[in-house]
Amino acid sequence: MIINEIKKGNVYVFNIEGRLDSNTSVLFEEKVCSAIEAGESNLLVDFSQMDYISSAGLRVILMAAKKTKPVGGKVVLTSLNENVKEVFDIAGFSSIFSIYPSQEDALKVI
Repeated sequence: MIINEIKKGNVYVFNIEGRLDSNTSVLFEEKVCSAIEAGESNLLVDFSQMDYISSAGLRVILMAAKKTKPVGGKVVLTSLNENVKEVFDIAGFSSIFSIYPSQEDALKVI
């Protein structure tokens, strides 16, 4: 898994490539927590290059949302492929998170 991070305006963007599973979710959690501790409250996670997400990856996304909400922030998701979208749908996360077709669409509403 490769995680690219960039700041776009008031939004901290994570571009994830590869698989977000029990082996890689620890690294992603560390990066998310570091960003939140540094004061970032609006997070965008771009899944356009992600092949797979497991329950461990979902847990990190949920943790990020719980940590940003008290400070008025939010976590938005973009570019889920069919496999990843299906996991979000089955887990009920599609109704919890704002999901957009592209980064550009998400950045307009954050």
